[in-house]
Amino acid sequence: MSHAARRAQHVSVDATRLLSRLDRFAQIGATPRGGVNRQALTEGDREARALLAHLGHERGFAVRQDAAANLFLRREGTDASLAPLLLGSHLDTQPTGGRFDGALGVLAGLEVLETLEDAGVSTPRAVELVAWTNEEGSRFSPGAMGSRAFADETLPESWLDARAPDGARFSDELAKTLRVLPDVPVAPLGRPIASYLELHIEQGPILEREGLPIGVVSGIQGTRWLEVTLEGASAHAGTTPLAFRRDPMMAAAVALAALQTAVMEQDEDARLTVGRIEAQPGSINAIPERVCFTLDLRHPRRERLNEIDALVRAVCAREAEQARCTVQVRVLNDMEPSAFPEPMLALAEAACTKAGLPHRRIVSGAFHDALFLARKAPALMLFTPCRDGISHNEAEYAEPQFCVSGATALLETALAVLHSLEI
Repeated sequence: MSHAARRAQHVSVDATRLLSRLDRFAQIGATPRGGVNRQALTEGDREARALLAHLGHERGFAVRQDAAANLFLRREGTDASLAPLLLGSHLDTQPTGGRFDGALGVLAGLEVLETLEDAGVSTPRAVELVAWTNEEGSRFSPGAMGSRAFADETLPESWLDARAPDGARFSDELAKTLRVLPDVPVAPLGRPIASYLELHIEQGPILEREGLPIGVVSGIQGTRWLEVTLEGASAHAGTTPLAFRRDPMMAAAVALAALQTAVMEQDEDARLTVGRIEAQPGSINAIPERVCFTLDLRHPRRERLNEIDALVRAVCAREAEQARCTVQVRVLNDMEPSAFPEPMLALAEAACTKAGLPHRRIVSGAFHDALFLARKAPALMLFTPCRDGISHNEAEYAEPQFCVSGATALLETALAVLHSLEI
């Protein structure tokens, strides 16, 4: 065993430092109800990025960003020619988000870098931390823009004119964000990495219910976002009898009720969620001319996801015809399911066992940046419990001991992966 490996046997994370950092970042975009509103490419997001860069510079880590505003902190290894081990997550939140979704993974990754630095552990290859841009997709669609751009090594033209609900243009907000760190160089998109690790809160109730501090994520289910637009004819609410109505809201209501019964009640692995619904012209005393709603479809199997998509189209077409309306269905986002490699799962499980952390394998119901990094290199996720499984909510909470357990599991897994890459 090398001297560096012997020293790595005894390293441990600094719980006080990690928890204080979580509190410090939670103040950026803090909401009155204890959550965080730090949406992608806003002033709050820029402030958080600037703080992360500052912390990296303080420790002597190399800091850079890329054309998608992904922010990297690098702790050098002894051989700069080797592809780095990459740790990451995101700092952006939902409009009424929590303190831990994304931020825990970023700050636990920073804690890994600092723990190695504190202990003087030498690694052959660099270990890097990345804060990905716009994982949430709440301000600009699609989500996980930064990790997708890194994995595909391109920033699609179609994203540049994407608009936020406040009218802000993605390309303009991206440029402002890059300018916030004028002393941080901008690197090209994408480059080789040896492996990728990401820690995240579970965003579900399984680990808490089973009393387990760690979930080793075996895969991420597929996600497809659809936008359904039904068009009829606006008319007076009080003077138009049923036989003369072309009411898209009625068609939407009947279709959605049918889909709720046909999808999730029949398949416990399926998820169907209506996230937005809009009616135009939006007058209280007028039948709407147009109704538009979004559907978030999820399933671990691609073929089943396709079946649910086909069912949505058939049901909406049927109800549109019944209401004498037209219907259009547009795909906003389509992400394949992903299974993480068995060797990575085995390394993580062995690392958790070494650290004395009980664990189980678990499938992620939410998509994460790791879904796209898995296209470039062996990837893995670790989960920690969150109270009542609540996330994307100001009430989101992860117990301090679980945050520390998660960072410990990330550290031990990183060391195990580094060792496996050497042999």
